[in-house]
Amino acid sequence: MAALLFWWSTIMPSLNRIWADDVAQTVTGTLVGNHVTLANVRNFEWRSQTDYTPRWEVRSYDLENLASVDVFLSYWSSPAIAHTLVSFGFNNGDQVVFSAEIRKKRHEQFSEIGGFFKQFELAMIAADERDIIRLRTNIRKEDVYRYRVNLTPEMRQALFLSYLDTGNRLSKQAQFYNTVTANCTTVIFDMIRAITPGVPLDYRVILSGYLPGYLYDLGAIDRSKPLEAETQAASINQRAMDADKAEDFSARIRADN
Repeated sequence: MAALLFWWSTIMPSLNRIWADDVAQTVTGTLVGNHVTLANVRNFEWRSQTDYTPRWEVRSYDLENLASVDVFLSYWSSPAIAHTLVSFGFNNGDQVVFSAEIRKKRHEQFSEIGGFFKQFELAMIAADERDIIRLRTNIRKEDVYRYRVNLTPEMRQALFLSYLDTGNRLSKQAQFYNTVTANCTTVIFDMIRAITPGVPLDYRVILSGYLPGYLYDLGAIDRSKPLEAETQAASINQRAMDADKAEDFSARIRADN
């Protein structure tokens, strides 16, 4: 047993592997005053899951114009499990999505079991919604829901800067993805708790498919109607299919919602 534990302790995460194209770069950024410049913002043009044009871009944002935060949940199998993405909206219509993802090596397949056993590194990806949301709705045919999160301007900016700090840290110090303790939702929860101490841990942080109910109970999303009605209204798949590659994709998936 001691030998096994020693061997386990020697398995270290790496920044230097032959990565899959969609996680070949990870976001980094700089802050000068209220102006943020993000490097390696993904903006792929997806024609299928295997046919795409890679694009990594530099984009700039003024935090004084940060107007909204949306949580997207993408379901592909069980109602208990969803991938969580957070999108920041600005007064000029710009949106940028942050997503904590497994950093697969080229030709490697995701395994939930492997996520328990140091098989994957953790990557912070920033992306255009026409890339990372459309990939899930129009290409992978996952079920995607969008919820507007009620945050003060100060909390919105703090959360954005937490993503910036996490991206910068992961670009220099590799970390393993873990299916339970370091996944797409727990990473967000850790950042939220740093901003707002006392936010209670809940099983719905781990079983992320149930995250809307947790946010609803906290009053973090609209409670003017029952959760079931809120969830029904949050579905964006049909609007995303209709918008497809349109320049105003972000506006159209939010229409009448």
